[in-house]
Amino acid sequence: MRTQAIIQQLSYKRLLAGLAVMAGCFVTLGTVAALWENSFFIRMTPAGNWEIALLAMLSMLSGIYVMIRRPLCSDKTIGVGGVIGFLGIACPVCNKILLLAFGSELLLTYFEPIRLYVALFGVLTITWAVISEWSKYETASQT
Repeated sequence: MRTQAIIQQLSYKRLLAGLAVMAGCFVTLGTVAALWENSFFIRMTPAGNWEIALLAMLSMLSGIYVMIRRPLCSDKTIGVGGVIGFLGIACPVCNKILLLAFGSELLLTYFEPIRLYVALFGVLTITWAVISEWSKYETASQT
């Protein structure tokens, strides 16, 4: 089945839910990760354009997943990819869980240089989940 036919089968409710997830993920995760100035969180390490681009990809893929997700057949890969992606875009010093587990010196020495790669791995994990769900949705639609 072609992509256009699958998109036409999606209801407005699913499309709106996907758009809401896209916007909600972008605003919520971006605010918590302090990718822009806000009164709730302060970032200790500088954020660049890559973090915002990776956040946009995470948000977009999460919304697409919600649009095509089959009811009662969720995939845990999307959640794992989201957590990994968030850890990659968030400030390592501001992340209390990582800070308590590893300490600030270890995080800044070893995690900070690979942080964007961690976020990219999260994006790739979510991409894999979306492609997997898309193929399952496509085969279910053909029957």
